[in-house]
Amino acid sequence: MSKVTVFDHPLIQHKTTVLRMKETSNKEFRESVEEITMLMCYEALRDLPLEDVEIETPLVKTTCKMLAGKKLAVVPILRAGLGMVNGFLNIMPIAKIGHIGMYRDEETLIPHPYYCKLPPDIDERIVVVVDPMLATGGSAIDAITQIKAKGAKQIRFLCLIAAPEGIDALSKAHPDVDIYCANIDEKLNEHGYIVPGLGDAGDRIFGTK
Repeated sequence: MSKVTVFDHPLIQHKTTVLRMKETSNKEFRESVEEITMLMCYEALRDLPLEDVEIETPLVKTTCKMLAGKKLAVVPILRAGLGMVNGFLNIMPIAKIGHIGMYRDEETLIPHPYYCKLPPDIDERIVVVVDPMLATGGSAIDAITQIKAKGAKQIRFLCLIAAPEGIDALSKAHPDVDIYCANIDEKLNEHGYIVPGLGDAGDRIFGTK
């Protein structure tokens, strides 16, 4: 089964509470999503490979550690996942960016793909799929299935809020994909929304409602 990491850092918990508050403005919501993503990336990328390199400081030559290969890709699930991309790139500006487009049928809750554009060397990269919400898990499962079909072998999923149902579904469908989240909430309601949740992340990021 997938390894699930829940972040208990006080800054992440504080900023997640800001996201939940209905009076939080679109601007503050976007900024908080970006900041939480940036903080979470430290842990999600903890095991990136390092190599020894020789450098020259203002005083002497020495051997230090740098990232080996630098082969990373961040893939947001459109549209809400776009709000997490800048936070990721603030930490790893060398990462390539792919895009997966999914929309959820509000009646059946089934996700429908409509767009997939990935770096051509996706099979050589550590891929971090980002989406603020992991609700039923359908969109994440389908997105990761598409990415695997393109040859990717090292995939991680990063979200802000997750429902137990979504974690269970994603873990069963893709047990090789580790899951990172800021909070695991209580449940899904009858409409497939996370409770207590934070509303529709896409609408709150882009101000469309």
